[in-house]
Amino acid sequence: MHGPRSFGELRLALPTLSAKVLSERLAGLERQTLVERHRRRGFPARTVYRLTGAGERLRPLLVELYRTGDALLRDRARR
Repeated sequence: MHGPRSFGELRLALPTLSAKVLSERLAGLERQTLVERHRRRGFPARTVYRLTGAGERLRPLLVELYRTGDALLRDRARR
């Protein structure tokens, strides 16, 4: 949600997710037309992923889910 990212950048941002799982999830998001994949020419070739318009429209929902989950975890930690 922070703009186009290469596979490597996504791996760094999601260190607990294996490369295989990340690849599978990105492929699923691409099939659902929520993410676009662009292969950049050159050496080394880079694959860049970005949200489609449909993916962008999910942003407010995802942000709210994150905020709610974070608040619930904080409440639990206080008990």
